[in-house]
Amino acid sequence: MSEFEPRKRQKLQESLHEGRTEDAEKTQKAAPEAPSELWRKRQIRSSRTLEDWLLKKPAVTRSCPPPPDPDPDPDPEQDPIPAPRTAAASDGEQSPVTSGINSAIRARHTATRRITHFFSSSAPRGGRAAAAGADGKALGAGVPLSDLRRAPACSGPLPALKPTDRHTVLIRTDLMLTGEAPEPHPSPDQLQDRWDHTHAKLPCSTHNLLPTDRTTVQSRWDLIHKALSVPLRSSHDVKDAILKYNTGQAKRWDFSALHSYCKASEAQQMFGELFPAMAQLALRAPRLLTQPIPLLRTQCCRSLTLSQEQVSCLLANAFFCTFPRGNSHRTEFSNYPDINFSRLFEGSSRSKQEKLKTLLWYFRRITQQRPTGLITYTRQCLQRLPSWPSSEKQFGKLHISCEGTIEDQGYGTLQVDFANRFVGGGVTGSGLVQEEIRFLINPELIAARLFTEALEDNECLIVTGAERFSRYSGYSDSFRWDGDHDDQTPRDEWQRRCTEIVAIDALHYTRFLEQFQPENMSRELNKAFCGFVRPGVQTENLSAVSTGNWGCGAFGGDKRLKAVLQMMAAAEAERDLMYFTFGDADLVKDVLHIHKMITDTHTTVGSVFRLLLQYYECVCKKTTRSKPQETLYSFLSEHL
Repeated sequence: MSEFEPRKRQKLQESLHEGRTEDAEKTQKAAPEAPSELWRKRQIRSSRTLEDWLLKKPAVTRSCPPPPDPDPDPDPEQDPIPAPRTAAASDGEQSPVTSGINSAIRARHTATRRITHFFSSSAPRGGRAAAAGADGKALGAGVPLSDLRRAPACSGPLPALKPTDRHTVLIRTDLMLTGEAPEPHPSPDQLQDRWDHTHAKLPCSTHNLLPTDRTTVQSRWDLIHKALSVPLRSSHDVKDAILKYNTGQAKRWDFSALHSYCKASEAQQMFGELFPAMAQLALRAPRLLTQPIPLLRTQCCRSLTLSQEQVSCLLANAFFCTFPRGNSHRTEFSNYPDINFSRLFEGSSRSKQEKLKTLLWYFRRITQQRPTGLITYTRQCLQRLPSWPSSEKQFGKLHISCEGTIEDQGYGTLQVDFANRFVGGGVTGSGLVQEEIRFLINPELIAARLFTEALEDNECLIVTGAERFSRYSGYSDSFRWDGDHDDQTPRDEWQRRCTEIVAIDALHYTRFLEQFQPENMSRELNKAFCGFVRPGVQTENLSAVSTGNWGCGAFGGDKRLKAVLQMMAAAEAERDLMYFTFGDADLVKDVLHIHKMITDTHTTVGSVFRLLLQYYECVCKKTTRSKPQETLYSFLSEHL
């Protein structure tokens, strides 16, 4: 079977599509947050818009400061997205001012505290987001963090932003001004409409029709516009509005989680403003989404660049469930994740309410102050993959830590999303592990679900520029929204945050020994390599990769094997590695020991791969147990 043929795991794919994602390790112990005085001074900003906003929300805090000394990031693939490089000009954020807000602002802010109390009364801080403190440094071993390249310092120059055959740009590049929301391209009076199998089907399309009887149809967008134009003052108003244009789902969709979340009186007061603002944002679709959005289809390298404002409009429509047939698995969308938020409203679990709180905080932020940046989504597909047994590449640098997180300490690096092949996994459902949490705190990632087909074995999704809006504590059932996050990541010349996230999906194993089969090890190497490599980019322009226990929770992967495979893939892609074990101190020692043995003996990637094959033939195939007595690392230590 060709390496690019879909794997025979239909049952797994069905469970994945329902939202099951791989688990990472459990919550770490929290460390104290950074000193507060300098902290507070950095939080206050001078813009009139933000000053008005401060009157209506709790004080901003962030889980880590701006990068002290940024380094490089990579350019994605051939024509698709180049990697971020910092712009010489300001990124449009307001300048810091002194920490003393005048007493009038404080007084008015206190007066509005009741409205925002429901957001601010989050769980006690701690957990993974604060595990290494707030100084951006994880306690770890291997090379110092300062030895690893980070974006934007090592990134190469970006070409001019312009559309090509494989890169669709949905904004006017000739009118881009720092700090201002980009204009859509084309202008609204030249709106282009497509309704076919190669483009996302938008709710505002003139082809979006709803049958009224056997012989007549009506515009579904007209129904949506009418339903969302009435006052939305409660969760019941939201439910009623959504069901007016989703009449066939009235008996199937459950809004219990939304109702439970909105019971607090403070929330009801706030939603009197928030829901109507979200509805108006959704209804701006014909003015913001003025050209068709191509689907990122399987085996096609392609990029899309949208403004953050356009993405927010897509997400507002997802919240109000306006996308046509977006929840049906019986249509041409069956190989795409669902985009409407209907499943997020189901049930009454605390986890669902925390998800809603996190996402509604994002909507509060972007409806109070228009976002001004861009985001690029790239599907990278590799047709030429390494010959692993013959690779002569040497292993790169490694920093490994049991504390810290990819999103905090991994700033300026390529950050790995332990993905479901349907990107986002269960973010709009019940899932709440590594991938779903990342999509919640960086909600602009969720928009990729609209246009990204399920990933094949030689593909990945790269998102450059997604902003982080929230802090969190806990993991899975213990996940809690933990306040606002003020993302200070610098922007590149395309006005994208210098945050590059890559979604790579691991295989699912029901038996431990399966993962040591040569075809499975090759598949995982190829998948990781696809995520890490950037064809045509010089090594000095590639940032380190931040990753961890990829595929080692619910997907059954062995942490020590996955660590070796990711080190090999990073070496082949000529990148260094920042590795987070999420509280596993023994894994830190073991991985560091093996990496040192490999580098001290100058063992190549090909030699290590051949040792992995020997381990399978000499140990795994001969064992009669579920796990072999001789561990992988003891075997490698003996033969290196």
